Amino acid sequence: MNKKTYKPWKQAERGTAKAMNGVRTPLSGGNSLHTTGDVIHPVYYVEVKMRKKHAVLTLMDDVTLEARKEGKIPIVVLQETGRRTRYYLVAERYMADALKERP
Repeated sequence: MNKKTYKPWKQAERGTAKAMNGVRTPLSGGNSLHTTGDVIHPVYYVEVKMRKKHAVLTLMDDVTLEARKEGKIPIVVLQETGRRTRYYLVAERYMADALKERP
């Protein structure tokens, strides 16, 4: 790949699109005629955020270490006071297993 055109965030969007059986949105989200999200998908609205560091991933690293000790799938659940919705963070490599284990 040409070094001038290599952009890590574009690679992250392409990889996410591939993993989700979607297509990376051409142009910048808002300039696209398809969706303002980063991935064109018939069901999901996907926004990919690439940063040098995400605070929640530091927490996920700690949880992963503890889960490994017990032979379990690491999941971080985020919920804010006053909100009923929970957000589940699970590593891509564990996602299929996590969904399979639902009661």
